Amino acid sequence: MKLAHHGRFPYSAINSRPDYLWPGGKRLAVYVAVNVEHFAFGEGLGAELAPGGPQPDILNYTWRDYGNRVGIWRLLDLFNQLKLPSALLMNTAIYGHCPEVVQAFRDRGDELVAHGRSNAERQGVLPADEERALIQETTARMAERERERPKGWLGPWISESAQTPDLLAAAGYDYLLDWCMDDQPVWMKTRNGPILSVPYPQELNDIPAIVARKMNAPDFAQMIIDNFDEMRDQAAAMPLVMGIALHPYIVGQPYRLRHLRRALAHIAQHAPDVWLTTPGGIARHCMSLPAGTIADAAAEP
Repeated sequence: MKLAHHGRFPYSAINSRPDYLWPGGKRLAVYVAVNVEHFAFGEGLGAELAPGGPQPDILNYTWRDYGNRVGIWRLLDLFNQLKLPSALLMNTAIYGHCPEVVQAFRDRGDELVAHGRSNAERQGVLPADEERALIQETTARMAERERERPKGWLGPWISESAQTPDLLAAAGYDYLLDWCMDDQPVWMKTRNGPILSVPYPQELNDIPAIVARKMNAPDFAQMIIDNFDEMRDQAAAMPLVMGIALHPYIVGQPYRLRHLRRALAHIAQHAPDVWLTTPGGIARHCMSLPAGTIADAAAEP
């Protein structure tokens, strides 16, 4: 029995691939991704602190908006203190709701990654024409405000249709973050040329860890530390990517921030030994390597 397959890339064992180095001869690339999202009031999707009641769901809407009003600024202070770069994974609705947030990341020189219009909607359920319009609208809005097109994409709710990589490649994107199957970047085949899958974490991610699995703040911080230490050891044999995915309405809460500071300070202490970067930096480096270095998209879409 032959199972259905996505056809974007073949199976590849991580210990049988070509070796390469990150800039400066580093073996482990580390990035921090901050998801800054805006949600419709009284309708649509949204993460929940507690089971939501009838709309308007004041409790969960305002809990999420705490991240944009308070939590994000605490995180930015922390990144500045530790001299950590970051990537802003942003809904374009943020431009209208709290443009000061975008300006703060822009001023730091951080990467701005497209994350759809709003996380009140799910991308993968849209008809093809509507999904294409969502990508085009998001891209045009960011290109207008930032004077350059975004290079990377994370779908709202990590949601893709069967044609999403094709649409992103057609729209000029270099990489996407939706696929979490590897610790190295992987070329994906599309009908419009290759697109790079940069590893994005679903374990070192505060929504699955804290909201879904109810992990407490000290344990989440220790998970980041343990993952970093283990991957530093593993990277002696092969180049690896470690991402950390954060949402300011979750880890921006003071008692969680206290423990996140401990985890990120541990990483910052090892800055000379690892490449602290952004997903876009990882993609650019991979695209500069000789053909065949990165796991190849040899399967048919």
